[in-house]
Amino acid sequence: MTPTLYPWQRKDWQRLYALRPQWPSALLFHGQAGIGKVSFARYLAQGLLCEMPLTDGQPCNECAACHWFVAGNHPDYRILCPENLAPAASDTAATQPSREEAQEPEKKTRAPSKEIKIEQVRALLDFCALGSHRSGRRVILLHPVEALNTAAANALLKTLEEPPVNVVFLLICTQITQLLPTIVSRCRRWPMHLPEPSQALDWLHEQGLEDAASALAHAAGSPLTALADARDENGALRRFALDQLAAGIACDPFACGANLHKVPIPLVLSWLQAWLYDLTALRLANQIRYHPADQQALARCAQHLNPLRLVRYARTVNLRRVAENHPLNARLVFEELFLEYRSIFTIH
Repeated sequence: MTPTLYPWQRKDWQRLYALRPQWPSALLFHGQAGIGKVSFARYLAQGLLCEMPLTDGQPCNECAACHWFVAGNHPDYRILCPENLAPAASDTAATQPSREEAQEPEKKTRAPSKEIKIEQVRALLDFCALGSHRSGRRVILLHPVEALNTAAANALLKTLEEPPVNVVFLLICTQITQLLPTIVSRCRRWPMHLPEPSQALDWLHEQGLEDAASALAHAAGSPLTALADARDENGALRRFALDQLAAGIACDPFACGANLHKVPIPLVLSWLQAWLYDLTALRLANQIRYHPADQQALARCAQHLNPLRLVRYARTVNLRRVAENHPLNARLVFEELFLEYRSIFTIH
């Protein structure tokens, strides 16, 4: 897929172009999920490798380098990400597994890793040690930086401290506070902001999304997340979960367990957190962020909840997220969570 800029990213591109005379060895793009940070960084990578860039640094899409980049085989470009994100990055050059990994028999039952491992970083170091194929820059895109395990983060830090000549690192993260301060200090930080609501809604309408306003609200203003959620096969199950939450004390935890047990636990936890946020915001500030279409149901629930129990339950849900990727029995987890959700309400 050919990289492109989203409409709300053009100002960022113009500001970034001002760095061209003194380009940093490492740029750290950070901001909310679902606003197109990876797409922006890929477009920048293509522009840096382009042999006939436009006057504002955008790639020409005509030269050999651009054709190689779009085809995913540019020799001076590498992308580093966890195994579970590799399919999404299949249109780009990826780091190869180490020799030891290549010799290991494939384990069909092993789930793709969600970490960036030290072997992957070491493969990058081999790439950095080589000369440029086209006598220009070499570009490395790494995302998400939060996925680096401890050993991989320390190995990357050593490279950032003594960056190779003509190698540009493009790092992407959502939670910058989770990164090693030493890694952040070695990068030029580049915050990326949410688009204006009107701009995001216009774009969503162009994609054929009918209830764009509601989808954008549930995605906290992130248009790509809104579009993905609207097209997600779990959309009907999300609506089922919201209807159960809207029932308050009448919520059926066993029906929730039976119907939601095939949905990833992190996804259901995110639905719960968004609903609890709106309950709290409505109770304290008479505001709703994620579920404007469910305002009446939220108001009904807010009238009957116990604030102290709500705080305790929200803490329980947050703690569940610590172990959300462990091999747990999803049905039992959801039954317990929705059963405890009923306990935050008082009976009149």
